[in-house]
Amino acid sequence: MAKIQETFRNIFKIHELRQRILYTLALLVIVRIGTHITLPGIDTSLLHSATRSGTSDNLFGLYDLFVGGAFSNAAILALGIMPYISSSIILQIAGAVIPYFQKLQREGEEGRKKLTQLTRYGTVVIAAMQAWGVTIHLLSMQYNSAPIVPEAVRGIIWSMSTISILVAGTMFIMWMGEQITEKGIGNGISLIIFIGIINRFPFALLDEYRLMASGQRNIVIEVVILSLMVLIIAGVVLVTQGTRRIPVQYAKRVVGRKVYGGVTQYIPLRVNTAGVMPIIFAQSIMFIPSTLFSFFPNNEFIGVVAQYFTYRSFTYSVIYALMIIFFTYFYTAIAFNPQDVAENMKKQGGFIPGIRPGKQTADFIDNILTKITLPGSIFLAIIAILPTFISKFGVSGSFASFFGGTSLLIIVGVALDTLQQIESHLLMRHYDGFMKSGKLKGRRF
Repeated sequence: MAKIQETFRNIFKIHELRQRILYTLALLVIVRIGTHITLPGIDTSLLHSATRSGTSDNLFGLYDLFVGGAFSNAAILALGIMPYISSSIILQIAGAVIPYFQKLQREGEEGRKKLTQLTRYGTVVIAAMQAWGVTIHLLSMQYNSAPIVPEAVRGIIWSMSTISILVAGTMFIMWMGEQITEKGIGNGISLIIFIGIINRFPFALLDEYRLMASGQRNIVIEVVILSLMVLIIAGVVLVTQGTRRIPVQYAKRVVGRKVYGGVTQYIPLRVNTAGVMPIIFAQSIMFIPSTLFSFFPNNEFIGVVAQYFTYRSFTYSVIYALMIIFFTYFYTAIAFNPQDVAENMKKQGGFIPGIRPGKQTADFIDNILTKITLPGSIFLAIIAILPTFISKFGVSGSFASFFGGTSLLIIVGVALDTLQQIESHLLMRHYDGFMKSGKLKGRRF
């Protein structure tokens, strides 16, 4: 305990680190304030009544978890950062199949700037489509037959102004995330999602307590189920952190009087190279059907189809799991290229014992990576859909989602990543960090 207190004192002794932390906290506070500023023209009393009487055990409730309650508040930041993530996904997929984007990825800093600009343009388009769906959803919301958007303010002007405000809110929160990454501490986009999820925990806990107090929940059964869920997820996370090491032999080379090589090194291949990114990718895609369905709230056929994409449906879970497996392979292919590794080994005089350098080495690495990625992708899919099945045992969806699935992985991953950056600042100034070894393994999103 004394060690942790000393570390925190050291953090605030470093002027630059202190400024970065305070800057990050200030921007996160601004983001949280924005999630409580309701859109113009909405009857807030009816909105809160309709929200309390509704259920969070659906896809809108899950989306609300990611944006920190801004969606249920009909706030100016109701869309959160999800349109930006969706745009990033589209550009990354395009970079794997479209030559123009592949060329930009190889152009270094200039190509990166161009891709960033295209991602922002895509964010505007996706945010506009989602904002349109949100306006239709708000216009259809009622409480005791009273619309939350009064008849006096309804019309094209209100709809267009609402769409403009929501799009501007998304662009503002995207800019805030970039500022945190550049001038603050940690990854800005990840921290915004992180703080939104943490914010919903007290409300989920309070709702669960009320259900227990009313006799609708059995506290013993619920504690046992949640404990098992956390243990399962902890076990899966530990398994996916495992690695397969490939030995690489470097032949001796004599240059002048110096001897190079003659040693054996290892290429570590992680079971889960992609981290939590496949879950975020898949979840962003799964929000698209609900957005499209919101355009037709009174269509019976669309309503029937929408039932197959509800958060608790078997169809949703199967599609979600398959998409996670696909994106795990896709993101692994982006993050780790066996061909590049094989070429670098060949240039440095390295080889895998029993395998010829060049193409055979690349195929050998790719074969092993493919085999160990499969269990990693299945484990990620299990983590993601576990809260859906747990909720069928009586645990509310909001509470189960917080303790499992994407939420828990994001919370742990972002916390470790932020601590890793703080640790780096401390070690550069010759202060002790949180760990004596000074090695924290974070995960970026």
